[in-house]
Amino acid sequence: MRQTAASRVRALLLLFVAVAGVLIAGALPVSAHAALTGSDPQQGTVVEEAPSRVSLTFSEAVAMSDGSIRVYDPKGKQVDTGTTSDLGGNTYAVKLHAGLPDGTFTVTYQVVSADSHPVSGAFTFSVGAPSETTAAVPEQQAGGGLVGGLYGFTRYAAYAGFTLLVGGAAFVLACWPHGAGVRPVQRLVVSGWLTLTAATLAMLLMRGSYTGSGNVGDIFDLSLLGDVLRTKTGAALVSRLLLLAAAALFIAVLFGAYVRRDGDEDEDAKGEDENGAGSEKRDLTFGLALGGSVVAAGLAASWAMAEHASTGIQTGIAMPVDVLHLLAVAAWLGGLAALLVALFRAPADAPVEVRAVRRFSRVAFGSVLVLAATGLYQSWRQVGSWSALTGTSYGQLLLVKIGLVAVLVGIGWFSRRWTARLAELPATTGKDRQTVTADKAGSGGTGKGKQSVTPKGPSTASATGDARRAAQLARQQAAVAAAREKRIRNADPSRTGLRRSVLAEAGVAVALLAVTTVLTTTEPGRTEEEARAATSSAQQSDAAGQTGVLSLDIPFDTGGENGKGVVRIDLDPARVGGNDLHVYVQRPDGKAFDIPEVKIAFTLEAKDIGPLPVVPDHISTGHWTASGVQIPMAGDWEVAVTVRTSDIDQVTVKKNAKIG
Repeated sequence: MRQTAASRVRALLLLFVAVAGVLIAGALPVSAHAALTGSDPQQGTVVEEAPSRVSLTFSEAVAMSDGSIRVYDPKGKQVDTGTTSDLGGNTYAVKLHAGLPDGTFTVTYQVVSADSHPVSGAFTFSVGAPSETTAAVPEQQAGGGLVGGLYGFTRYAAYAGFTLLVGGAAFVLACWPHGAGVRPVQRLVVSGWLTLTAATLAMLLMRGSYTGSGNVGDIFDLSLLGDVLRTKTGAALVSRLLLLAAAALFIAVLFGAYVRRDGDEDEDAKGEDENGAGSEKRDLTFGLALGGSVVAAGLAASWAMAEHASTGIQTGIAMPVDVLHLLAVAAWLGGLAALLVALFRAPADAPVEVRAVRRFSRVAFGSVLVLAATGLYQSWRQVGSWSALTGTSYGQLLLVKIGLVAVLVGIGWFSRRWTARLAELPATTGKDRQTVTADKAGSGGTGKGKQSVTPKGPSTASATGDARRAAQLARQQAAVAAAREKRIRNADPSRTGLRRSVLAEAGVAVALLAVTTVLTTTEPGRTEEEARAATSSAQQSDAAGQTGVLSLDIPFDTGGENGKGVVRIDLDPARVGGNDLHVYVQRPDGKAFDIPEVKIAFTLEAKDIGPLPVVPDHISTGHWTASGVQIPMAGDWEVAVTVRTSDIDQVTVKKNAKIG
């Protein structure tokens, strides 16, 4: 039976690794939680004169440092001063040097959003007229690559460690005090502490590379570590490490002095000073509960102060609500893990009591109520609309989480039924358990009454002086005790059913914990929709005067042989911003024919803009095209077409058209 239990626990751990791995693979690279919603100059526009600065506007506040925004000229030379400034309204700027040339400039940015996630990107604008550029955009590795994957894994590990540490300790204090002396439960809580501590240290070391270059070699760069310590996320991680030191002291008392007091209480039940020892036990329990609650709340706050709850609307309410949500998750799922270990791994002489299971059932029910209330508020705050619930990744993941919670509550209902049946069973197995305990003690077991084996009877090893016979007899007695323990467990259908339902709960809980962790790295639905709206509003305003495809037919005559014809200009969609240009050259009879050269120029005389030259590419007989033709503003534009039909025959014809 012990091998079966161990195999089931190992299977559950493998399930956690598999689910976490799939979700991590699907979540990388990490979604940015702040989006670029505007810039000056705007992306892809053509300005008449070089600006004195470049400004970027984001959907939310971002952490900006010198060098976060870089501007490169057409030859790839950096032309910004390197010093960024906050203009207010989530707008940030960098100044440019004077005397910049005409041509296409490249802007790159790499910042950290208010909820700790890196954001990076690039765009171009042109001065005078578009041109070729040799600027090499730096590889954007922030939040991705190997470091991004490792950082994402440690996030999962940190949440899992927090859940096991807080939930396991709460299960012992609130539900099963005797479990403080059970080794498997102790190992579970200590494993949670070690996992959370190791993950926090790893995140602190990787943070600088994660939000910066993405290079593995930068993980141990002390200068980057110093920069991280000055950020909100760095402060949260350091605070978590300090609280984990206090948690280590809590664990030492819980599995040390508390266990000894529990043993003293058992002795008092036999007739010693019960009132004095009981009072000391209650005082110690109260102290551990109070101190543990403070430490657990502080650990939960280290997430709330640096992630989703710390940005957006109603942060003063959102952060305490997030702390309650995390504590409820830990009490439920971590307590469920402790109960699973108790049901499968607790020794036969110290089984988990029915009253402990019933207490946890009440704790789990209360946790579900807290999760429902805080989750409803968080859903409204992060999603914001019904469309975002189904139209964004965050909303879709939230629906998956809600479904898993519903399944978990359903399985929990079956667990409560098995618990009720278990409580109604008569205590018919008590003598059998006493026999198992005696067999273990007599065979050199690990219980409190551990004794050396002294075989009895004329056929024992003492009669022959053979020590091997004594060892063989001890093994036989241990096998008999194990078989009796297995028979007792199999003869108890209610306890077996409870084990199975709790195991199923734990499996669903693993998937729920993984989905919850993915939600913390996914852009909230409200933010995503606001970014979409902000981005599309500029496009809509630019397209307000859109007339569809602009078509111009301009006759020409170069004066040479075959020098007459018609040039047709199609500009799509004929608005401010990027356009597709098509040029068709036809003979007077309407047949397409090729000429050596055709060039286009746009001029807005009212604003003294232009001419903006365009040299289209020849793609077929009588057909030339150009993509991304930039019209910087709306107005009555002069379209000039230069047609060359031979080495010496050339003419420029013009026509005005309203564009934008």
